[in-house]
Amino acid sequence: MTPAPLISFEHVGREFDEGRIVALRDVNLAIDKGQSVAVVGASGSGKTTLIMLMCGIMFPSTGLIRWNGEPVTTSGAWTELRRSAIGIVFQEFNLFPTLSAIENVEIATFGTGIDRGEREVRAEAALKAVGLGARATHLPHQLSGGERQRVAVARSIVNQPTVILADEPTGNLDSVSGGAIMDLLFDLHRTGGVTLVVVTHNSGDADRCARRIQVRDGEVSEPAPMRVPEVAS
Repeated sequence: MTPAPLISFEHVGREFDEGRIVALRDVNLAIDKGQSVAVVGASGSGKTTLIMLMCGIMFPSTGLIRWNGEPVTTSGAWTELRRSAIGIVFQEFNLFPTLSAIENVEIATFGTGIDRGEREVRAEAALKAVGLGARATHLPHQLSGGERQRVAVARSIVNQPTVILADEPTGNLDSVSGGAIMDLLFDLHRTGGVTLVVVTHNSGDADRCARRIQVRDGEVSEPAPMRVPEVAS
């Protein structure tokens, strides 16, 4: 029996301002566990709305979203998924300025039922995984932009998620720091089997993904892969 997709959208739409703004319309989409997916499109096309729906921060106006084949329709169900299975990395680092790097990571484990000792162990391991073990006690203002985004990545993986949703994770970084963050995300995908969905304007980063989803004026499509013409012998 074929396993159900990890995330699936069935005729999903999202409207704002009492229907005067249509962000997404009639989206049908399935993402399998372990895939890498690039979400591309112009600014304002609906990419971020798509990601917000995938993690339950927004709810659809119409249609249904399933996780492993089961409908997810309540705030409580989405909260539990974000704790246990979904890691999120935003363009903004969203770190607490008065907390150290390790405290910013550990805070994602609150409410999971893990005791304090285990929370600290997991936060330390997550920081080491992103190359910041030596910077654990530093406050955000003592870290570079690239280091702050690494803390955000560590926070997204501390609960060992099934999927990482990354919304323009390099948008506030220079090209070198941004490239390092993308390398890190793809390494987590490759070595840890984490499903990766990344919103990006960078065609090179999009090309590294197995799939590319195009969002244009609220409509989602998946262009057919380009075929390399065969050379006549």
